[in-house]
Amino acid sequence: MRLSTLIRVLPWLLPTATAFAQTNSTATLAPLTVEKIMRDPAQWLGTSPSNIAWSEDSKRIYFDWNPEKNRRDSLYVIAAGGGTPRKVSFREQRGLPTTNARYDQRYTRKVYERDGDIYLLDLKTGKTRRVTNTAERESAPDFALREQLISYLRAGNLFTWDPATGETVQRTDFRKGSKPGDPLMNKEEKFLKAQQLALFQIIRQRDQDRQAREQAQKALAKLRPKAIYTGTQNVSGIVLSPDGRYVTYRLAQEPTGAKTTIVPNFVTASGYTEDIPTRTKVGVPQTTYTLGFYDVARDTTFMVSLRDLPGYNDQPAYLKEYTAKAKAKSAADTTKAAGAKKTTAASERSLVPFGPFWSENGEHAFLVVRSADNKDRWIATLDPTTRKLASLDRQHDEAWINGPGIGYDEGNVGWLPDNRRIWFQSEATGYSHLYTVDAASKEKKALTSGNFEVQEARLSRDKKTWYISANKTAPGEKQFYRMPVTGGALTQLTTLPGASEVTISPDEKTLAVRYSYTNKPWELYVMDNKPGAKPRQLTHSTTAEFESYAWRDPEIIKIKATDGADVYARLYRPASPVAQGPAVIFVHGAGYLQNAHKWWSQYSREYMFNNLLVDKGYTVLDIDYRGSSGYGRDVRTGIYRYMGGKDLSDHVDGAKLLVEKYGVSPQRIGIYGGSYGGFITLMAMFTQPDVFRAGAGLRSVTDWAHYNHGYTDNILNEPYNDSLAYTRSSPIYYAEGLKGALLMCHGMVDTNVHFEDIVRLSQRLIELHKENWELAVYPVENHGFEEPASWTDEYKRILKLFETNLKSTGATGGSTGSGQ
Repeated sequence: MRLSTLIRVLPWLLPTATAFAQTNSTATLAPLTVEKIMRDPAQWLGTSPSNIAWSEDSKRIYFDWNPEKNRRDSLYVIAAGGGTPRKVSFREQRGLPTTNARYDQRYTRKVYERDGDIYLLDLKTGKTRRVTNTAERESAPDFALREQLISYLRAGNLFTWDPATGETVQRTDFRKGSKPGDPLMNKEEKFLKAQQLALFQIIRQRDQDRQAREQAQKALAKLRPKAIYTGTQNVSGIVLSPDGRYVTYRLAQEPTGAKTTIVPNFVTASGYTEDIPTRTKVGVPQTTYTLGFYDVARDTTFMVSLRDLPGYNDQPAYLKEYTAKAKAKSAADTTKAAGAKKTTAASERSLVPFGPFWSENGEHAFLVVRSADNKDRWIATLDPTTRKLASLDRQHDEAWINGPGIGYDEGNVGWLPDNRRIWFQSEATGYSHLYTVDAASKEKKALTSGNFEVQEARLSRDKKTWYISANKTAPGEKQFYRMPVTGGALTQLTTLPGASEVTISPDEKTLAVRYSYTNKPWELYVMDNKPGAKPRQLTHSTTAEFESYAWRDPEIIKIKATDGADVYARLYRPASPVAQGPAVIFVHGAGYLQNAHKWWSQYSREYMFNNLLVDKGYTVLDIDYRGSSGYGRDVRTGIYRYMGGKDLSDHVDGAKLLVEKYGVSPQRIGIYGGSYGGFITLMAMFTQPDVFRAGAGLRSVTDWAHYNHGYTDNILNEPYNDSLAYTRSSPIYYAEGLKGALLMCHGMVDTNVHFEDIVRLSQRLIELHKENWELAVYPVENHGFEEPASWTDEYKRILKLFETNLKSTGATGGSTGSGQ
């Protein structure tokens, strides 16, 4: 690194450096414009390093980067001690092991897939052996049979390879369709066959030869895996037990007749309109799952029953609301409703198994089982000899189960090295924390606790230490900690304010840290793995043009919500706020996402646009409303059965605070956001027209009954079972309330929130004779815009909307600020 470069890098070591200190003055060197901030980020902002990985000798750090401003990132490498990053050649990349790999228990070998073939790397010698070299694709490599063999999947079946002998063995033989049987013959056919055998010697001889071949094939078949016919079901999750006695697999029955939405693509290379098949809508039949066992020793298969799990068939509490309404009807209707209830209660809930997960000694196994409605998760031991489950932990939530380390699948789970205790994460206390449970005694222990979230947890290679990412210091910070395997105090390793994403070196002596602050994009640092160690910056990604503007460090504030909850938000204020001035509230998307934090936002364009708004005299508020991540279970599920409820009232409370504390005019408040943020904008403009004078809804959900199942069913249940939740949560039902100026923007090839959504709402507004709205369409854009021209057009419209409607107090109604 040249001295001149080093001088330029040093001010970046701390987020409070002069170039990035919070400033209440507008930029003098480089005034912001929409055209500038919506350009290709690689060309003027810079591209941060990503996908951090260590070399196996812990001497080098690999990462994706783009300092040359190319169309795509490239792989770079830098010495752990520092120096100048170097681009890795394509030939050199071909010799590197992939990061999607599995290690053996002693971390002496590593098996991985590259381009559909399997490789084995000896970490002591550095030598690589190619396990497969076929035209077919092999995947999911692992160590098997107490790590003597390498296992992998090919064409939906499990194979093993012996490094000592080079022998490859097929372990499963799954086949689609039904097992073939002898053809059924009627009496006439049986008579004719017997006659032929009696009359003709050549027929008798050929029949005897056939029977001999079949006997030989049966004898040979004993040396091959049992043919398992799966009908119309798909096979996944194939696991070989450590002793080779059992093969477990998951069968998935896909629903039939589920209608898929088609998205037309108008601007195509062919010149013809082309249809894009996308997704189904919420409430359609879902895939069902069963767990199968193949007992190799007995050459037999069986299915595992999940019915013994406690409460597996408990019905959701929200159904009682509909039962109570049914009882208030006429006697005839009540009788009919009671019959319907009986049918519902008798039907079984759909459960989804994950695993089994075997202990390192191969003696014990457990499953994670989720209910399809995500209201229950069980951790249960599995005894394959008795086919019995024993529940160790049940997490139940009448809303839905999720959270850091939990997710929608098996979550973050495993065995401790004693082969007796299982570790997992749970929101049992309202925050995601780390727990253990004894598989024999069922004794549970919390390893972490407090009003914060364990966002990631992993064991050290010697299994004596936990490494944990958590927001313990503040909801808007991410720091890295270590803790003894048995629990205890968390020792903080990273200290820079903001967020630190850590990748530990294989020898666990050094930390590669991807770090950012509110007004500082992500950069790569390195530090010793010990408390108090100083991080050293390895990359510098931003451009001089980007650095010429003093990006604001917004204040993190708390809003006291109507129901008493503390709601966190970012506040941007002008250097000299005008009394009774304008304000804009930005609404982040995704619902379950955090943006009122102290690291570089994934909404970088919106962050820069908020700075531009402040330059023009606006106060800007960015709220982590109910449903956001980072604040525990109660905030996460605060939108259950009512999106547009507490999540919207949090924004109304934010607007009230702007008026009462920060001198904003109640007649000059606007709101904007995309996706879920667009949905909130519509609900705000339709149901709170006296609070918000202008709003821009981008790629907005307008009717939740038209969104996907995986997201919507968790929050609102199914439309036909909980119609009340959908009616009160969908903006299309409230469009009559529009008073202020509304701008709607949507990509026409949006495969997430379909263009159909905004078209239906537009027709609704037309029929309601509303005039103060406009729809801007983007023919080549999907849900996340890509083209700078589209971003620029969209945000010029948003700016004009606010400048037209919020810079003066006129009559209620407003103008969109641009022609239709």
